[in-house]
Amino acid sequence: MSAIAKSVPYIHFSDNCAEAMEFYKSCLGGDLEVMKVGSSPMAGQMPGKEDYVMHSQLIGDGWSVMASDWCAPSEYKPGNNWTIMLELTDEAEQTAVYERLSAGGTQTMPLSDAFWGSRFGMLKDKFGIDWMLNCPKT
Repeated sequence: MSAIAKSVPYIHFSDNCAEAMEFYKSCLGGDLEVMKVGSSPMAGQMPGKEDYVMHSQLIGDGWSVMASDWCAPSEYKPGNNWTIMLELTDEAEQTAVYERLSAGGTQTMPLSDAFWGSRFGMLKDKFGIDWMLNCPKT
């Protein structure tokens, strides 16, 4: 389990992620990085959502919060709008953790190479908790 570098809360918003993250920055400080759907490789695949936040990260000294706008086909509901994101450093361990966490649950996005240079996957565990597992490619 030593390949887990960190755990980060990941919050999903309806369509006001940029506003929320600016608010959190004003409250907590830190540096804010924001990528909109329209400036990502997903731009042509999500018509009408070009101004949605594809991914954002507020980074402080020893902490971070990640967020995006809710782009899933299911209905957005406050309370179901968060995920635990694990940053891993070893692909074999990422695969093992993914398999263990998804046992009895649902693999919602199989582990695969992502456009941002990582291997990424998502799942819902048997308790209904959503997980993202990211491992930068070396």
